[in-house]
Amino acid sequence: MNDLRAERLQVMLSPEELATIDNFRFKHRMPTRAAAVRELLKFGLAAAGVDAAAGVKSSSFGVFGRGPDGHTQRDPESDTES
Repeated sequence: MNDLRAERLQVMLSPEELATIDNFRFKHRMPTRAAAVRELLKFGLAAAGVDAAAGVKSSSFGVFGRGPDGHTQRDPESDTES
């Protein structure tokens, strides 16, 4: 686990909310629900005008990167997207 993610947040969702998150996740080819939720939180905070981490992209902390076709898996050996 990444040291920057030492806190666990449990959230109860309705079936419709979970389906919406899963649809977002699959559409953007994200590896996990947690990654999708983090990305949605980042988008929501940005829309509200909150700069959660100035100059830091969520892809800097995760196992995915964002390419022209959505999210892609990162190659840990070369730190490039595949």
